[in-house]
Amino acid sequence: MSETAKEKVYSEAEIAERLASELPKWRYENGWIRRKYKTHSWKSTLMVINTVGHLAEAAWHHPDITASYAWVEVRLMNHAAKGVTDKDFELAKKIENVVQWQPAREGGALEGTPQTDQRFAYIKYD
Repeated sequence: MSETAKEKVYSEAEIAERLASELPKWRYENGWIRRKYKTHSWKSTLMVINTVGHLAEAAWHHPDITASYAWVEVRLMNHAAKGVTDKDFELAKKIENVVQWQPAREGGALEGTPQTDQRFAYIKYD
């Protein structure tokens, strides 16, 4: 997008509609679309933060992140546009797909993290 092109900033009603249909675990609050991911430990929390960081850097669109021992909150808003734009929705979808990925559900060769053994617990999947 050229520097002179203005990005569409979505209204609260449009944001609510898009979140409901595209990102039902995300919510809109105080100008941001946001999602809290629950983890099992600090190690898992750091892996989520690093994953989000990698995706954001690759996309060149950076969220605000708040974290504690067993959770990470990701907040997206386009600072330059002063609101929520397509960039926020697209990055949120990519984050959601990667963080919530469960290989075992796909039926392929990858087993995924064992859910029954707490030594290997990772994300608390929705």
